[in-house]
Parts: sequence; structure tokens; C-alpha cells
Amino acid sequence: MRITANFDAGNIDVINVEDKNNIQLAIRPDVGGEFFQWFNFRLSGQIGEQYILNIMNAGEASYLEGWENYQAVASYDRQEWFRVPTSYTDGTLTIAVELECDTIQIAYFAPYSYERHQDLLAAVQTHPLVTLEHLGETLDKRDLTLVKIGDDSNSDVSKRNIWITARQHPGETMAEWLVEGLLYALLDSDNATAKSLLDKANIYIVPNMNPDGSVRGHLRTNAVGTNLNREWESPSLEKSPEVFHVIRKMKETGVDLFYDVHGDEALPYVFLAGSQGTPSYNDKLATLRDRFSEVLKLASADFQSEVGYEIDAPNTANMTVATNWVAEYFDCLANTLEMPFKDNDNLPDDEMGWSPERSIKLGEASLVAMLAVVDDLR
Repeated sequence: MRITANFDAGNIDVINVEDKNNIQLAIRPDVGGEFFQWFNFRLSGQIGEQYILNIMNAGEASYLEGWENYQAVASYDRQEWFRVPTSYTDGTLTIAVELECDTIQIAYFAPYSYERHQDLLAAVQTHPLVTLEHLGETLDKRDLTLVKIGDDSNSDVSKRNIWITARQHPGETMAEWLVEGLLYALLDSDNATAKSLLDKANIYIVPNMNPDGSVRGHLRTNAVGTNLNREWESPSLEKSPEVFHVIRKMKETGVDLFYDVHGDEALPYVFLAGSQGTPSYNDKLATLRDRFSEVLKLASADFQSEVGYEIDAPNTANMTVATNWVAEYFDCLANTLEMPFKDNDNLPDDEMGWSPERSIKLGEASLVAMLAVVDDLR
């Protein structure tokens, strides 16, 4: 028997593997030690044997509500991810697997590897409407890449500027799965919604805001332990160059709609969190937000608006958060989209739970909601 996490986005420490019925593991915290919940490792053993894996420090993880009714994901081919029996008791997360092949990969959610990220960028750049722009370097010297879809210049001032960001929190891999679906739908010449939207808007997408944290196997932070989604009011090249570079480009293009894509550990639903608590929130933005939400409900039955975060009271928004800062600075419609790590209780699927495939479909549906509001963004 062998357990390893020595690969892209891998995260696990091995404590004891002497007893296959009581394998003891621990999740490695993000740099800085403030956050941990993401795990991703491979188990090699005997076909037909059952293995009981105990993550001993799960009771100290960042979001204990995340373990309630949670089932880990696993894959033999790293293409199809399914749920495996998982329970949480007295601070220990227990995962049971019976091997059908020599090696199985087990993770908190289906990983979106840095190699797949590079493949996505390479694939979309062949489209005539796509430009890849290097925004700057991360602290680990990785590229922060912007995908622009639309005219090669800003000469058409009638066009709106839509910005989409994903994986500020690197362990929220469902966000980049969604972006993959959204990107390929946008570039599909037979997709009438996409064609209509691109007639009206230039679209700027950062598929992975936090490549360093992604490769390191972090849950929420970058290479130096910074939570990027608390840096938007005053980013720095020393702590948060990823946000610094994105804001610089946003100020160059302007923003008419902002869509920041995330995952939520605790809530088993798909929902939006808006900018209602910002100082300049007004009736126009409220109307646009309601329309966006209602159309997204029609476009995807996975989305709902009954369950979500508590809405900020007026003038109480945390302005270090991306959605709030962008909404206020650009006086625009801005939303955070949250997806579950667990199942979606709106439409449960016991075998797969929330999945890459459903994230991809939600990305496609998001274009319908964007088209519904684009004419009235400015």
C-alpha cells in the first residue's frame, strides 16, 4: 500500500499506514496555517481490498460545517469523479474505498489541474475572437493570464465590458470547471446566445486568479498565505500581485458586469451573493440583479435564490471583497456565484453530487443571464 500527494494540487500528510483498516492521514494547512480543508492524494493497493482512511485533523479544519453530509470524490481515470462513502465523527473524517483498480485518486472536490488550465488557454487562443494577455507574475513566478473575447480594440464604445474571475480561493475548483464550460459555449459558432452576447459585449476572463495556491494544494490562499478575496481595497505586489494586476487591467477597460465564481464548503446549494451593502447600491442595480437571478433560475434548475448568505445591511459591506469593491468602484452589477462542494440539495445526485459536469453546464447557463441584462448595464 502506498499513499502520495506529490503532484500538482496534491495535499495530504501520512501519519500511519500500517493497518489498512485504520490509515491515519492529516491535511496540510495553507501557508500561514490559517486555512485548511482541501485534500487530494492517490492510494495504491490491492484490487478487491477495502481501505479505511481517517483524516485525523478534520476537526480543526476551516469550515467544520463542510463535513456535514459530505462525501469525498474519487476517480480511477482522473476523468470521471464519483462520490465514495464518507463520515465525520469526533473530529475525524473517515473515507472508505474498495479498490477496483490498482490506484485511486481521492480529493475534496474534482481537481482542476494546472496542466488542464494550460490546455484550456492553449485551446481557446486558436479562436479568432480570443486574445490571451499576460497580466503579470504571481509570487511563485507563474503567469497570470487574461482571456479576452471580442474586438481587438476598445474602439466600439457601445459595447459593454463583462469581467469573470474564478479561483481566488484555489481549492474551489468547481469555479474553473464552470469557466471552462462558459468559455467553450462562448466560442461555439452554433450558440446563438453567445453570438448575441458577443455582439453587445467584450468579455474578460481570468480562469484562475490563484495559480500558486492551486499548484500548492491550498484551500484559500496564495503562495504567502494571502486570502485574495480580502485584498481588493488595497492590493500589493508583495502580498497580492494577482489582485493588483487584475485591478490595473479593469481600470483600463472599465467594468459593466462582474461575475466572481466561487465554491462554498457548507451550503449544499447554488446561489448568488451580491453587493447590496455597498454605499452606492441603488434601485437600478437591484433591478438588474433580480433580473439576472430570475433568468439564471430559468436557464439552470440547479440555481436557486431562497438559500444563501445573509444580505448585508446598507453601507455595511466588506469593501475588501471583490464583488463589493468592483461594484462600488465601477458603479456596476457585481455578483459572487457560489457552488457546493457537497451535493446540490435543489436537485440531489447521490452518486456524483455536485460535479464538474454540472459546473460546466452552469457556466453555459450563465451566458443566458448575462444576455438578459447586457442592454441595461450602462
